[in-house]
Amino acid sequence: MIPCYTWRGICCADLGGRLPAGAVPTNTPFDPLVLLVHRDPLHSRGIYAVTTPAEVMEPEGPGLLLPSPTGCLDPDLDPVILAHGATVLNTAFDRCFEVLDRFLHPKTTGLRLTVAGLGDVGGTVLTGLTLLGDCIEEIGVFDFYEPLMDRYCLELNQVLSTYDGRKMPRIVARSADDLFDCDVFLFTASKAVPPVGSEVKDVRMVQYGANRDLLRSYAQQARETGFCGLFCQISDPVDHLARSVFLNSNRTDDGTLDFRGLLPEQIQGYGLGVMEARAKFYARKRGLDEDRVAVFGPHGQSLIVANDAGDGYDHDLSCALTKDTVTANLAVRELGFKPYIAPGLSSAAISILRTVTGQWHPGALPLDGAYLGCYSRLTKKGPQLLRRPLHPTLYSRIEAVHKELREFDYDG
Repeated sequence: MIPCYTWRGICCADLGGRLPAGAVPTNTPFDPLVLLVHRDPLHSRGIYAVTTPAEVMEPEGPGLLLPSPTGCLDPDLDPVILAHGATVLNTAFDRCFEVLDRFLHPKTTGLRLTVAGLGDVGGTVLTGLTLLGDCIEEIGVFDFYEPLMDRYCLELNQVLSTYDGRKMPRIVARSADDLFDCDVFLFTASKAVPPVGSEVKDVRMVQYGANRDLLRSYAQQARETGFCGLFCQISDPVDHLARSVFLNSNRTDDGTLDFRGLLPEQIQGYGLGVMEARAKFYARKRGLDEDRVAVFGPHGQSLIVANDAGDGYDHDLSCALTKDTVTANLAVRELGFKPYIAPGLSSAAISILRTVTGQWHPGALPLDGAYLGCYSRLTKKGPQLLRRPLHPTLYSRIEAVHKELREFDYDG
């Protein structure tokens, strides 16, 4: 029988994890149930929802996207998990109990956001959030070019209420010291964007080194301020940079990993939304059912598009859709423009609003030492991955891409 404890109205089950101070033994498990484990923080998740007992001890990796396994965990805990679901919390992370409260009691109205970086993408994201964000109370803006902050504060605060009378979020300037005084932090700043007309095969990967260095101070600031909210990585390459944010927020000044920073699930990469939108666009042009289209993997050359994730998967057709989708941004660049409108709206503004309101959305989530593009949602038990049958060929593609991401040199 697994020992259980009561703590702040939560039932904590000891599966080898660290108990919070003040936990009191109890003989009867109850909902909400948090299962405390201790796992390698470099490659394991920090907090996640489970719906079946067998999910609790599952190995990390792409297999978490497949249907849930069956099996038992504990005769007393199993009925609670099957009836209500549960949360797995990895106590190897120093601040896990601080973050737990934020995930178990998600804020879905009156949200306060910070958008850092007001370039083309940042301005588009900000405009989209202002028009669509009925769950947002305030959006703080930050850019090193102060006139740009002043401009957006002036212009967006002068937009009329929506057609249904809903008031817009308040737009305010954030100081560099107050960036993480918010519920959701959005990083859209970018360096080394190749100019229109340059011959670059994968525009996104060219930006990794410069954007990683740019992000390092923000990751450290999130650590130092004890940020418990959501860090949305939007600038490219989002999957790789999301992992870099995680690593840098969990390092001391001398580079030692101590895992006293952000939990993996506090960081999400937002680049897959526009890939799904582009894939659906090209599916329509090919006369396919766009509602069956699915996307996985990185926002870039290694993207995976499937015409159907299950039995209807057609490999040749899926590869053709993948090529259409991956090169869509180049088609815009060939017209002489930077492709930032669709990414700013689909990948960031709309996907982030879906995230904070608990809807299924595409994005990069932590899986065994890498951030992999997939579908997930935030629940009152924690982040939950979309699990479903995947065609064997499609699953093999996902495994191969995950291996690439896991073996990438994030510090090189």
